[in-house]
Parts: sequence; C-alpha cells; structure tokens
Amino acid sequence: MADAAPQIPVTVLTGYLGSGKTTLLNRILSETHGKRFAVIVNEFGEVGIDNDLIVDADEEIFEMNNGCICCTVRGDLIRIIAGLMRRSRGFDGIIVETTGLADPAPVAQTFFVDEDVRRKTKLDAIVTVADAKHLLDQIDQTPEAQEQLAFADVVLVNKVDLVDEQGLATVERRIRKINPYAVIHRTERCGIDFAQVLGRDAFNLERILEVEPGFLTEEHEHQHDDRIGSLSLVADRPMKPNRFMPWIQDVTQRYGTDILRMKGIASIEDDDRQFVVQSVHMLIEGGSRRPWKDMEPRQTRLVFIGRDLPKDLLRQGFEACCA
Repeated sequence: MADAAPQIPVTVLTGYLGSGKTTLLNRILSETHGKRFAVIVNEFGEVGIDNDLIVDADEEIFEMNNGCICCTVRGDLIRIIAGLMRRSRGFDGIIVETTGLADPAPVAQTFFVDEDVRRKTKLDAIVTVADAKHLLDQIDQTPEAQEQLAFADVVLVNKVDLVDEQGLATVERRIRKINPYAVIHRTERCGIDFAQVLGRDAFNLERILEVEPGFLTEEHEHQHDDRIGSLSLVADRPMKPNRFMPWIQDVTQRYGTDILRMKGIASIEDDDRQFVVQSVHMLIEGGSRRPWKDMEPRQTRLVFIGRDLPKDLLRQGFEACCA
C-alpha cells in the first residue's frame, strides 16, 4: 500500500485588535523561505479590509467576512480547507488569521471534529500576538484577550520598543499567570525567525514531552484576579482505567465551557504505554502512545487552563482515580 499523504500543518494566528497579526502575516509572506502557504483571513464585518492590507504574494488568500471565525463561519473554514485539499498544486502549510475578537477554541476544535479536515491537516500551533504596551489593559477589560493567551502555544510580545524592561517583565508575568506553558518571544514589528513560529508541531503534546519531559511536571497554579488561570495535577501512583477514563470524560462535559484547554499524560495501571490526552472545551481526544522508558518516572501529569476552574473538585476527582 502507498504511504498516506502527509498532513498539512496549520498555524492559527490570533491576538487582540491592533496587536500586529497582519504585520506578522506579511513578514511570513514576504520572507524568502521557498514554501507555499494558503492564507485564510477572517474579518468581523460584511466588508473586509484585511485582505487589502496583505502584501502581494504568490500565496492563495481566502477571506471570510460577516462573522467571527469562532462562531458563525466555522463551516466556511471547513469548506475552504476541504477545497484546498482538492487542488492539484499542493501547499506546504495553511495559515489562519483570526479576527482580533475571536476565541481561538472553535478554530482549534475544527481540527478535532471534522474527520476529513483531521485526516488531511494537523494543527501545528496557535500563535498569539500581544501588544506589549496595551496588553495589561486589554486583559483587565476583555475576556477575549485572556482567552487568546490561554490557548496559545507561542506568544509574541510585540511592540517591545514601546515599553521599558520593567514593563516587559510585568507583561510577561501576567501572561505566565494565564498560561504558564506557552513559549514567549519578544518582538519589534513582529520581527522573528519564522522557525520559531512555523513548523513547531507545538500542538502535539507527545512531541513536546519528548523534547521537554518536564513540561507538565512543575506546579504552576496561581492565585490572582484574572478569571482565567491554570491548575497542574501530578500523581506518582498509576491511574485506575475504570476510574480515570470516566472521570476525564465527565470533567470535560461538565466543565468544558470553562476549561479552555486541557492536556496531559497518564500512567495507567497494568499498561506499559503512556496515555496522552488533550481537550479543547468539551472536545477530547486521547490514546495510548509509546512505552514508558526504563528510567522515566511514570507520573500522571494533567494541566487545566480555564475560567473559574473548580480546583478543589478537580483535585479530589483526580486523586480518587489513583490506584
């Protein structure tokens, strides 16, 4: 049998209004990298302008108007991606630029729920651009700014030339309170080596754990005023499968609207393989992966990032799953 066609990586660019997403996109399209991208631009409103702001390039530009990508036009996103897959000339990657008011979750969910899209593409990373000068005010005033940071695999703290070192440190601490695990880069006018943004495979939890085994090990719980925060749960004892599987499914269904992202790796009783699980809101996927290595600690490590997390209940349920 012939090998299955490789999945096309998809990068989602998000960030609050005016953060610099289109600047980053233009830099990507202008760079001499020898790759061909399809670009999907979403704008909130019937009349689009973002497409006009994008530099002339060989890439295909698709614009979706009259609705935020996170609520009314996900079907359009699925149809556009399906259309791209039918083209004779292939793409090295797809870039989705969301409106500044978008919740990235339903975009990520697209790559969970549609079987055709899931088979032919893979979500490579959610990249959030943050305005260093205005981010603190945006976090305080808008839930969208918090959600965009919470979902990020990579954060570009942009416009660093407008903020002093002390201010940048404060901004980064605030980002870490919301999302302890995203990789943070400081940029001016979104100037960055694109190897730090594209082709990261950052949404692949298994790969992250291969590169950085302690990624989920550290305790990163914070107490602060933001409604969005994180909770890390770690257990040295294995999980009983007849408890853990129903519990994790119940948690995502019961609290999924407030659990923005969940990711983890579990040690299952009487199973020599790692069980990797992640969810976006109420959509969850998981399965057994590679065997545990001989010198590898067989810990279960779960991370929840969400809004008003029921931390005590999550801890109790988690502990009840232990063998």
